[in-house]
Amino acid sequence: MTNSTGELRLKTGRLVQLLAGISALAMAHGASAQTTAPAAPAAKPAAPAAKATANSPTTVNEVVVTTSRVNLIGVAATASQGSVTQKEVELRPIYRPGQLLETTPGLVVTAHSGEGKANQYLVRGFNLDHGTDIANFIDDMPINRPTNAHGQGYSDVNFFIPEVAAGLDFTKGPYYANVGDFGSVASTHVKVADSVPNQLAVTGGTLGMYNVFAGGTVHPREDDRLLGAVYYGHVDGPWDHPDDFRKYTGILRYSHGGANEGWNVTGMYLKDDGNFTTDQPLRAITSGLISRYGTLDPTDGNSSERASLSAHWAHQLDNWQFAASGYFIHSRMTLWNNFTHFVDDPVNGDQEQQDEVRDTSGGQAYATWHQMWGGIQNDTTFGVQYRHDDLYIDKRHTLQRTRLNYCSQLGDSSLGAGPNAPAPTTLARLSTDPRYNFQRTSLNACNVDKVGLNDTGLYAEDTTRWTPWLRTIVGVREEFYQASDHSLVTGFQGTANQNLFQPKGSLVIGPFYQTEFYVSAGRGFHSDDVRGVFGTVPLEGSPLAAGKTPLMSPSQGEEIGVRTNIVPKLQLQVALFQEDFKSEQKYNADSGNDSASAPSRRQGIEFSAQYRPFPWIELNSDLAFSKARYTGGAATFANFGLDGPFITNAPTFIGSFGVLIDNLGPWFGGLQWRDLGPYPISDGDEYPQDKGYSEFNVDLGYKVNSHLKLQATAFNLTNTRADGAAYYYASRLRGEPVDGVNDFQVHAIEPLSGNFKVTWTF
Repeated sequence: MTNSTGELRLKTGRLVQLLAGISALAMAHGASAQTTAPAAPAAKPAAPAAKATANSPTTVNEVVVTTSRVNLIGVAATASQGSVTQKEVELRPIYRPGQLLETTPGLVVTAHSGEGKANQYLVRGFNLDHGTDIANFIDDMPINRPTNAHGQGYSDVNFFIPEVAAGLDFTKGPYYANVGDFGSVASTHVKVADSVPNQLAVTGGTLGMYNVFAGGTVHPREDDRLLGAVYYGHVDGPWDHPDDFRKYTGILRYSHGGANEGWNVTGMYLKDDGNFTTDQPLRAITSGLISRYGTLDPTDGNSSERASLSAHWAHQLDNWQFAASGYFIHSRMTLWNNFTHFVDDPVNGDQEQQDEVRDTSGGQAYATWHQMWGGIQNDTTFGVQYRHDDLYIDKRHTLQRTRLNYCSQLGDSSLGAGPNAPAPTTLARLSTDPRYNFQRTSLNACNVDKVGLNDTGLYAEDTTRWTPWLRTIVGVREEFYQASDHSLVTGFQGTANQNLFQPKGSLVIGPFYQTEFYVSAGRGFHSDDVRGVFGTVPLEGSPLAAGKTPLMSPSQGEEIGVRTNIVPKLQLQVALFQEDFKSEQKYNADSGNDSASAPSRRQGIEFSAQYRPFPWIELNSDLAFSKARYTGGAATFANFGLDGPFITNAPTFIGSFGVLIDNLGPWFGGLQWRDLGPYPISDGDEYPQDKGYSEFNVDLGYKVNSHLKLQATAFNLTNTRADGAAYYYASRLRGEPVDGVNDFQVHAIEPLSGNFKVTWTF
């Protein structure tokens, strides 16, 4: 165990001692005086209970539901934890499935390429790229892909159909014992409905958007449900070379009983493909070489497929409950990206093909005991989570999606180029493996790795209600991470393992007048790309001067907050946070994925409010201000090639405002404004900056009768012209200097667009 680990254990030990000391004082106070505090509000009869699963951030049995959020006073461990209702998911205007996750306060979901890639996530001053530090789960299946072909923690939710979502739970910070890899900054847990109304929905719109959804539920027996749904979608986007993105998805779910006493089995499937318009050099746009929606390489694109099977089982008695779930996921993806254009190869260009075939299996189980010691209520949970990934991953140099027989130099310098590239026979062993059948047509590659990952997390968490106004949550998690890497280009074979102790704790005071106060601290982590750990792929690890890249990079966070309903019809949450990472994950434009970088710190404050003046309308707002800096001083910056402490693509402000309307006679709908503040785009430097963007989306619906519903949606209502994503790095156009030109690389947000949806329920 390192010194830093010992120091953290000491700090956390002091926190636990502090919690225990305060708890002892509270017990003494409770024994010497009868103190009456406002009780947690009782559930209204119509309020649904939130689903309790092995990965849910909390177990919510009695809640009060407004239109969008569950009232968690008396339940939550922090002010930044929350649960979004199915109603907000239904009413919120959503352009792409990833924006379903934007119901998490302070989270922006955008894109810097086409619809077939994982989205870009930004929250709490972090550019989480495709998912580096936001752990996403759907039906308790982990979505993040460690050691991915394109980005560490790659989190693609395109396979999910928003119409079958039953709500979403979210957390912020490393304070939850049952959240492991990638969950240090945030986590989302999308719940799948056990039933949906029988319906057919057809949507058509601008920008080549049209889709069809059909779904419904049958009841084989009184307490059983069989849900089925299929979806086909198409979109071109505003791009000069249309995305022509086509997606086929489906879900079949059989469920028996309820969340706390019952079981279910779910199968999901996705197949999609299309074109990309990636971030483009600004000078190519301003010079008129391409338009704002143009591309220098119209052959960029994607093809992917995913199939999964998951199952849950839960049982409870008077004083304990048990739940378990398991899953198997098979996925395949191919991306073609050209970021730097002619820097590496002045003749054929720099397009690269990134391939991945992955099998992921695992599950989780937990047991909770409920006890009463006199007037003290205690809940103790023990849980285990396991995940195994078996994957093939490669990168190839291509021209218009045709594989070339040599590698570009940048990012593959250890392999050489042209005649020095490895012979195809070095990969011949793949031809005998049926799992990689799609690779047989051409075996030339710049890097090829077969990787195995095992992640086991054991955790325990104890929640004690010492008095009606004081409770503590103390948890520990021990992570065991194992990895193996076999480079089929160099012949390297290696294995490594690491364990990480993660203590966590929260102190909650209240409720007093429907108000609670929270103090939390804890440790979390994100895993690193194992190719960087073993050094088999250049640009994936830290520079040698900075030391070896670990399997797991720890983080440490602290947060204080308040949650109050003291003003009638208003829910308000405020949180001040700080989080430190031993190693920042940084997007690397040269390699088109993420690499480990210098240590970092985020500090900030978040405000979240929901106001419901009348039963048919809710106003909600989420504001997040943050400061992001690399730490370690000039020597550390030099080791990582940084000029200063500023972190690229780290926004200083994220804001949103929403209006949700339902049951206003036959009318329903929603308005959503979101704002992404300015951020630096050159790593280490405060300038240059991108100004961010502001966008309005609106949805308006009318219920003609009990069967027919009409709905119109407009995106980017004010037709804002801004960058959905921006970077600053060297690229080269034909005729420019051989080393390229440092420039803004931008991807525009979509202009004003709209669609019209007709839903028939039967």
